[in-house]
Amino acid sequence: MAEFIPKQYKKEVVTIRIETEKLKTVDGYAAQYEISRSDFINQCIDFSIKNMHKEN
Repeated sequence: MAEFIPKQYKKEVVTIRIETEKLKTVDGYAAQYEISRSDFINQCIDFSIKNMHKEN
């Protein structure tokens, strides 16, 4: 069986301004997947960066 080894991830606190309706949508998805708002936004950013079309 694999051994669980907890580790810290480096995170920084940032402030952003977001439209009210967009925040409601984010919160709705975060609740649906039972994750925090922060985790949901981080995963959205990761997905967006990985799927961006890079110009040559």
